[in-house]
Amino acid sequence: MKVTIVGAGKMGRAIGTRAVAGGHEVEVVDRDPAEAGKLAEELGGGATALEGDAPFGGDVVVFALYYPGIKDAVSQYSDRIAGKVVVDITNPVDTQTWDRLATKPGSSSAEEVAGLVPEGTSVVKAFNTTFAPTLAAGEVAGHALDVLIAGDDEAAKKKVAQLASDAGLRPLDVGPLSRAQQLEQLGFLHISIQEPLGLGYASTLKLHS
Repeated sequence: MKVTIVGAGKMGRAIGTRAVAGGHEVEVVDRDPAEAGKLAEELGGGATALEGDAPFGGDVVVFALYYPGIKDAVSQYSDRIAGKVVVDITNPVDTQTWDRLATKPGSSSAEEVAGLVPEGTSVVKAFNTTFAPTLAAGEVAGHALDVLIAGDDEAAKKKVAQLASDAGLRPLDVGPLSRAQQLEQLGFLHISIQEPLGLGYASTLKLHS
């Protein structure tokens, strides 16, 4: 599988690391071509940086960006993501207050993105409950990370699940895209307890039965 990662920040680096570890081709896109090139070089495994107006080669396109910037990027690259699987990893925290999500009640970043993509393009919510340091490592205390996945397209979710499982992670399908609302609340909770509990963004959320 080929994966296009939009955003050369910490999460872009972490997801790229796992994708390369899973044997997938990776291409990186960033508004700063130098940053894209730097990350591609760091990732190794034949990762490349995409420049200019070149088409996206990935079957899966991961937008490793903050909210609401993800919506601007999805609109900017609309013609290049048509027919692909778009992954929204965002936790849309209100950065003015840090005490709530910035999305409207009854919605989510992923659902807003789904309203912006071209017809025939599937949106999947994933990776928002994992932190960059633990994702880069692929585990916490010897436990593989759980990747909670929500979406309305079963085939699209299977592609994202394959990306996760090939990388040594455990994908869990939690239902339709509307479940992104709960996933984003869960991601926000995970963020908000880091400082009070002194977790240092080294924790993970794990389901046991």
